[in-house]
Amino acid sequence: MADRSFLDWPFFEARHRALAEQLDEFAGDKLAALGHGATDDAALDGACREIVRRLGGAGFLNQCCVTEPAGRFDVRSLALSRETLARHAGLADFCFAMQGLGTGPISLFGSEAQRRHYLPPVMRGERIAAFALSEPQAGSDVGALATVAARSGTDYVLNGTKTWISNGGLADHYVVFARTGEGAGAKGLSAFIVDGATTGLEITARIPLIAPHPLATLTFRDCRVPAYALLGAPGEGFKIAMSTLDVFRTTVGAAALGFARRALDEALARCREREVFGKPLAEFQLTQAKLADMALAVDTA
Repeated sequence: MADRSFLDWPFFEARHRALAEQLDEFAGDKLAALGHGATDDAALDGACREIVRRLGGAGFLNQCCVTEPAGRFDVRSLALSRETLARHAGLADFCFAMQGLGTGPISLFGSEAQRRHYLPPVMRGERIAAFALSEPQAGSDVGALATVAARSGTDYVLNGTKTWISNGGLADHYVVFARTGEGAGAKGLSAFIVDGATTGLEITARIPLIAPHPLATLTFRDCRVPAYALLGAPGEGFKIAMSTLDVFRTTVGAAALGFARRALDEALARCREREVFGKPLAEFQLTQAKLADMALAVDTA
């Protein structure tokens, strides 16, 4: 960790400082090399499972879930964890974030039985979680979701398409948002927990990325889930999605800061070793000015 001074700021407690230091050491030793050079989906998925297994085994995924009724997330711990992981390895940050995002709705709105069944194995790194909200024609406009969940006896039957779903094809469970018709637009949405092996759930495409992580399009064709898979009450899907995103949006900024710290570290190292016109780049005034701007931006963030 290049700069530890921010850990002394008054809104961090001793437990936050201990977490940042422990995770920094753990990530550098146990996670940084995982996933490098993964050239196919199988290798990438295997790296993600191993990262999650290691994070869970060391206890770092405990903060991704809230097991007590009416409990609250410690967003400071989540942000510090993402900043640290992003600086060491983007894939590790992704894996950590999705364990939280994919179980956040269960932590915040799940029944006691749902929390007891789904949260502990996610915290232990034994199960992979996913959050299935976006659709081909509905990303930021959540109220425009078209996937339908129709009541059929004691079940719901889902039909529709989700895309850009992180951990798609890898997840052991998905929190899926679908239209149940209690009202127009955002008022008619509900959330469901759908196990990855459920009949009628198909991974129809894996989506390649410049910085690889599992991303896919999901298709639901008469996908039947029991009524007890419903999260919260019918029609609460929009509230569940927004409440979850409100927690984890802050951590996106923290991850961006981690990437920026790594970029600054790499730039400094390169400028010290690269020589031009008989001296290192770091000795040129223009280079120093650029590095100073970078350092200022990082400190400000």
